Order: sequence, then structure tokens, then C-alpha cells
Amino acid sequence: MASGHTEGRRSGGSLDSLRHHTRLYFRLLGAQVRSQGAYRTSFLLDSLGTLLITAAEFAALALVLPRFGSLSGWTLGEVCLLYGLAELAFVLMDILFGGFDAPNLSGHVRSGSFSTFLLRPGPLPLQVFASDFALRRVARVVLAAAIAGYGLTHAGLSLNAETALLLLSSVLGMIAFFGALFVVGGTLTFWTVDSVEAMNVLTYGGRTLISYPMDIYGRALRRTFTFIIPAAFLSYFPVLRVLGRPLPDGLPDWAALLPLPVGLLALSAALSFFRFGVRHYQGTGT
Repeated sequence: MASGHTEGRRSGGSLDSLRHHTRLYFRLLGAQVRSQGAYRTSFLLDSLGTLLITAAEFAALALVLPRFGSLSGWTLGEVCLLYGLAELAFVLMDILFGGFDAPNLSGHVRSGSFSTFLLRPGPLPLQVFASDFALRRVARVVLAAAIAGYGLTHAGLSLNAETALLLLSSVLGMIAFFGALFVVGGTLTFWTVDSVEAMNVLTYGGRTLISYPMDIYGRALRRTFTFIIPAAFLSYFPVLRVLGRPLPDGLPDWAALLPLPVGLLALSAALSFFRFGVRHYQGTGT
């Protein structure tokens, strides 16, 4: 009986702690939103600018691709599905993991304000998550969702529960995977102070790479982003499956079901690396 009561208290304590941390996170986000909304004209112009960048990039694709008929056998609708999913996941990740982005985290490290995170009673990762919430990117979320929606309706898909779950796991897997790259890039600034540009090749370059069919890339590049950097598992393989196409390189069909496990594994490893970096953080003396 005593053991049961002890487990019940632990369970209740864990739930109370989770609720407390959740409230704290949203209160910190609320402060971010209020500060960003204080200058409405600046906020609107910034939001418009980020929206136009994505719109111009997609417009170039939408205008050029029909002239060629297809892109390595992929129609405009099919490419839009890949592009929209990648853009939607990356923008959501950028909103959620902006605090870990190397320019943001390195700014805290250089100024010494990262040390204030360590002195506060709240969990450190939660404070970093809430230290930057780019509300201006919400407009890009709407545009990315519209592009993905266009792809869904023009790619000849049979919409059912399996397709919805697979595409949802693809988006969540990409959020976790690219969030992991942000965490790694930010953690490296504990030693380099400035952001590591090589990480941008993997984050922003990786997002661009998986926005298009991997058929268009050379064999060596395709295999690199399949077996070394598992980016192909995130969206390319799931989209192939929902389109009814076989996976390349003789991979089994179940490999298309791995985007979420791949993303979560990468994020778990990245957070472990972050904890290692925090243990070796010595401050900047400012």
C-alpha cells in the first residue's frame, strides 16, 4: 500500500510539474508576443517580407516547371506536395526552435546573458525554447500549408487515414530533425562563440534539398542524404509511398514509415549534446 501511495504521489508530482512548466513556457511566449506586437508597423512589414521570400521562390517553381512538363517524372502537384511539406515543417521548426538557432544562442553566449538562464529556477531547455519566438513567420506557415494543400489535391492521391498519418509523421519528423540541427549548431557556439556556418549547409541547405525530388540529384549525393544524413527518410520516402511509387536503392516499403523515429532519434542525440555543452560552458567573463 505504501508503495502504491508513493507511486501515486510521484505521478501526481510529475503531472503538477508538467503543468507548471507548460504554464511557464506559454507565459514566456506571451511576453515574446507582446514585445513583438508593440511595434505593429515593423511587425507587419517584417511578416510581409518573410512571406514574399517564400512566395517568390514558389512562384519561380510554379511558372517554370509547367514549361518542361515534369521534373524527372514528377508533376507540378507532386513537387508542390514535397515542397509544401518541407516548407511547412521547416517554418514550424524555426518558430519552435528559434531560441536554439546559432545566431540567437551565440548572442546570449557573447553577451553573457546565457548565464542568467542558468540562475533562473526554470528548466534550461524550456528557457532557451522560449527565448525567441518568431511570430512574424506565421504568415509563411499559412502559405506553406496552402502549397501543400495544392499538392494534395493535384497529385492524384487517395486521401485516407493512412495517408494523413504518414504525411503528419513526415512533418513532425522534419520538425524534430531540423530542430536537432538547430540545437547542435547552437550548442557549438559554447566553444566557438560565433555561429558555425557549416551547420547552415545542413539546415537551410538540407531543407532546400528535400523540397525537390531526390531523383534529380546524382547517385552519390542521393546516397549521402539517405545513408549518412538520413534526410530522404523525412519526406521523400513517405511521399513516394503515398504516391504508390517504389523506394529507390532496393529499400523496403517500411522504410517510408520512419520519418518520426529518425527525427526523434536525432533530436534526442542533439539534446544530449546540448546538456554536454552546458556542463562544459564556462561563460565569457562579461
